[in-house]
Amino acid sequence: MSLDAARGLLACPYCGEPLTADGRRWACPGGHSFDVARRGYLNLAGGPEPANADTAAMLDARARVQASGLFGFLSRALDGVVPSDAPRLLEVGAGTGHYLAELVDGRPAARGVALDVSRAAARRAARAHPRVASVVADVWRGLPIRAGAADVVLCVFAPRNLAEFARVLTPGGVVLVVTPEPRHLAGLRAGFGLIGVEADKHERLLAAASGHLVHRASTTAESTATVGAELVNDLIGMGPNAFHTAPRATTSEPLELAVRLDVFGL
Repeated sequence: MSLDAARGLLACPYCGEPLTADGRRWACPGGHSFDVARRGYLNLAGGPEPANADTAAMLDARARVQASGLFGFLSRALDGVVPSDAPRLLEVGAGTGHYLAELVDGRPAARGVALDVSRAAARRAARAHPRVASVVADVWRGLPIRAGAADVVLCVFAPRNLAEFARVLTPGGVVLVVTPEPRHLAGLRAGFGLIGVEADKHERLLAAASGHLVHRASTTAESTATVGAELVNDLIGMGPNAFHTAPRATTSEPLELAVRLDVFGL
């Protein structure tokens, strides 16, 4: 649960000056300082936690889904795109820190910073990997990351501030954005009345990136599985659907999983 992985990467959320560690505190030359939480993360959100931040129950459900290997196909797709020698990785909306930890673990020289607006997520990410630092931050308030500090910016099913992604990306670095395809979990969405996926989601992503990042490539990754009722309920409960009333699954369900991975650069 060390924040050493963030050394040289963090910026003050108030003035933008570099943050450096001083024992259990991080401080900037402007006099702003931030204490390390008892659970090993650093809170740089600069404001209260929003009402729609992931809860501990949502993070528990997500951890069980990730541990099941259901999204192993996505992990493999990410590993195939992230450069093997990338030294500084940043995940925005990192949740449990699962994907970032896997990427760092496969790259002995790499270190990572997991950002999430949820303190429950930060507590989990703080123990995701010895070379992953956990930081609470709101992507819409600006990332507390120094300009040009990240070789890889990863965003998996998370809010996207593309102007900020471009600012923190180093020249030659890559931004990886993972979004669900319309057919992703479509049967589950229809059967349980879940939130849908917009048909023009990809087009809107490309439009939002215009002027900030250059689109390099786009690929899809997909899988199928039949899972038991407990895992179905975890799938429903690990994301925004947890804030809405949905029926509980009582039987196994066949699933189609399909995501799009877009690669951007400067």
